[in-house]
Amino acid sequence: MKNPSLSEQSIPERIIQQLLSAAKSFTLEASLDILIEASKSTEGRSDLASQNILPSVLELIQRLIDTSSGALLLSSLKLLRNLCAGEIRNQNVFIEQSGVGVVSSILQYAMLMCDPDIVIIRLGLQVLANVSLAGEEHQQAIWRELFPDNFVLLARIRYCEISDPLSMIIYNLCSRHYELVALLCGDSGLPIIVEITRTASSVGFGEDWVKLLLSRICLEEPYFPLLFSKLCPVDNSKDGEKVESEDVSFSSEQAFLLTIISEILNERIGDITVPNDFASCVFRIFQSSLSIIDFTPICKCSLPTGTTAVDVLGYSLAILRDICAQDGRHKDISEDAVDVLLSLGLLDLLLGLLRNVEPPAMIKKALQQAENEDRSSRPNSLKRCPYKGFRRDIVAVIANCSYRRKHVQDDIRKKNGVFVLLQQCVADENNPFLREWGIWAMRNLLEGNLENQKLVAELEVQGSVDVPEIAELGLQIEVDPKTRRAKLVNAS
Repeated sequence: MKNPSLSEQSIPERIIQQLLSAAKSFTLEASLDILIEASKSTEGRSDLASQNILPSVLELIQRLIDTSSGALLLSSLKLLRNLCAGEIRNQNVFIEQSGVGVVSSILQYAMLMCDPDIVIIRLGLQVLANVSLAGEEHQQAIWRELFPDNFVLLARIRYCEISDPLSMIIYNLCSRHYELVALLCGDSGLPIIVEITRTASSVGFGEDWVKLLLSRICLEEPYFPLLFSKLCPVDNSKDGEKVESEDVSFSSEQAFLLTIISEILNERIGDITVPNDFASCVFRIFQSSLSIIDFTPICKCSLPTGTTAVDVLGYSLAILRDICAQDGRHKDISEDAVDVLLSLGLLDLLLGLLRNVEPPAMIKKALQQAENEDRSSRPNSLKRCPYKGFRRDIVAVIANCSYRRKHVQDDIRKKNGVFVLLQQCVADENNPFLREWGIWAMRNLLEGNLENQKLVAELEVQGSVDVPEIAELGLQIEVDPKTRRAKLVNAS
């Protein structure tokens, strides 16, 4: 960029003189550098607030908009950002002097360039982010100026340097205002969140503001189903031709959203009570994703696998696991999310999966050891795990479901699930920590349940096979002579 003389900038002399005087310098460029450094400290910001320097900085920025003096504009924005960092007098003057409008003009100018000026946009957003922390009046001023159109335009810029401060601003505006959250997730506002999610999915994020914003919308408010549906794959088919793709049912943005929500829920498992609609939506997603087991190539990787459909399957299952870890803490709720999942058939689905996927490697080895007939004569209808840890995650959901829920313990027994879960109490290289989750499941099934305790105690050994690792647990493999499937029984 050119750096024209000060006379070409038509900057009023009073502005220049105030900045030169405050910095005790002889040039505007040097003065701005000195004031930027001074405004980094609390004392420096306070001193500059007492000199009422902010109006001059705002007017300087207005004069520099749409000029070729990029260096001066950058320095002025850095100074404005620092002045508004935690100094309430400057933040109040910023609102009184229509600072939001000035910054909005800067943002529009930088966004409408052929090549958007990311540095200018980021600085402008950092100014608004600092002001948004000052209080409701400041937040309302920002909301009125930028919602929804400017927010949408900013959210479509695929840079995490833009998405991070934008998410901070929107989170600060909505954190205590339910009515703003409703507007944000309404017809005019939802595109903002959709585009922020798409940007984070595409380029990532450097700070946690995106996660905080998605947590507010998806876990503390009932908008997850709506957002998930808006992130559905774009139909790129032409002339009615069907798109052949293993990931046609889900988009990478949907997989990303599930990944982030799973992380948030796992990190805040002790203080988040998920809405029932959220739980039922995740269950339906998991049900839909199960179809990929039949045709997706087996992945030896843990989550994330990089395959959209598999990640949707795995992270929806991980979310179900953590929902079921709520252990009924909130007794004032007549039907919690776990009850909703159980009413939708969660147990039948998971027990069926455990029966229909290949057994752990150790049991599979014992089964092969026990068979005398040709290997090809054995049933080959069992499905393979689509990712490393799939079986463990199924067991984890069941284990959490059965914690201090007698009706779940009884239901598992009536569905002949106790034997199935006993098979999971073994180490398996394809399912890290399967043994620990299996033992946790059995512990929960037996706690305070005499019927289940009696059932396990009365197990009989028929045609057993010795495997050292299993024997160490006091168990043996029993092979059903008809189905050729194995189950664990007491060795005593």
